[in-house]
Amino acid sequence: MDKVLYKKIGRIAYITLNRPETLNAVDDELDQNLWNVWSEFKADDAVDVAIVTGAGKAFCSGADLNTWLPKWEGANMLDIRKNMGRGFGGGITRGQHRIYKPIIAAVNGVAVGGGLEIALACDFRIAGESARFASFETRRGLHQGDGGIVRIVAIAGLAVALDLALTGRMINADEAYRLGLVNRVVPDGQLMAAAEELANQILQNSQQAIRSAKETILEIIGRTIDDALRVETLNAYSSVGDFSEVNKRLQQFYEREK
Repeated sequence: MDKVLYKKIGRIAYITLNRPETLNAVDDELDQNLWNVWSEFKADDAVDVAIVTGAGKAFCSGADLNTWLPKWEGANMLDIRKNMGRGFGGGITRGQHRIYKPIIAAVNGVAVGGGLEIALACDFRIAGESARFASFETRRGLHQGDGGIVRIVAIAGLAVALDLALTGRMINADEAYRLGLVNRVVPDGQLMAAAEELANQILQNSQQAIRSAKETILEIIGRTIDDALRVETLNAYSSVGDFSEVNKRLQQFYEREK
């Protein structure tokens, strides 16, 4: 059985973590399969948006503790340095995080530990009403090491990062929405439809502009205001190319106005 399912419908790529018997815990095989899928999605000109979700009752329960932790127990500093370019979840948390096509997480059930880190590495998070989230690594003697702390601080702020990391508590979808960790909460039965609605809204826009905007947002994080403004100006004015798409879209806009 493939541990990651990948299919394309129109210009949307569907990525499904497929170990439902373990609540989609990530072992080495799933991680490698997901690395390959992200690489294919990035390079494929036929698709522009990805929706990632989990098979069965969960989005992702994090790392498979039976296989993931033992390999780090005896790791040396060189092993750790090599891991800096690899990350978790097929590299979407670190290593393949510079995919400039939009990625939507359709969060069903639990997204905890590394599963939360995968969801946070996506550009949008739509949660089913039964979704649950937690950074409970501190309960196991660890803390997030694959973008969990960095992205919670960036998305929801210092107070939320301290709360979730230091308590290890579970929060429901509504609280995650109030904290700004998810964009939208919908009934469980409408989760994929809501993700597809968002994907199709994105597809109505210029994909060239979308990708440049995402690249710009990632580039300005941590910069001074003057440096960030320079990056935004350079990227915006250099992303247009020959203006053929801009002129076409402007003509359509003028026709609608008439």
